[in-house]
Amino acid sequence: MLTEDALTALCDDNGFLLTREPWTAEVAILFAQQEGIELEAPHWEIISLLQNFHTTYGDSPANRALVNFVRQHLGPDKGNSLYLMGLFPGSPARVGSRIAGLPKPKNCL
Repeated sequence: MLTEDALTALCDDNGFLLTREPWTAEVAILFAQQEGIELEAPHWEIISLLQNFHTTYGDSPANRALVNFVRQHLGPDKGNSLYLMGLFPGSPARVGSRIAGLPKPKNCL
């Protein structure tokens, strides 16, 4: 079982993994708990798309790119800001990317 201290050692100053290699579902659950999120099927669906985006484009998406990517793959009911904010409050791209084990999106504070 991964401890909070062990996880922190794998992260940069912003709390994002330094590399994707140590990412597991356990890591995602720990990150989500730190954000006050309990991961359910809709979260995992978006996490998978975030990882797909990163694999395809080599970077984490900004919010607008994430919305468009989700809309493209899951349709307009899920590909909108309100839906994504409900899953990953604050900044869906930043919070979702962190939980997905991706780098911090370049346009996020």
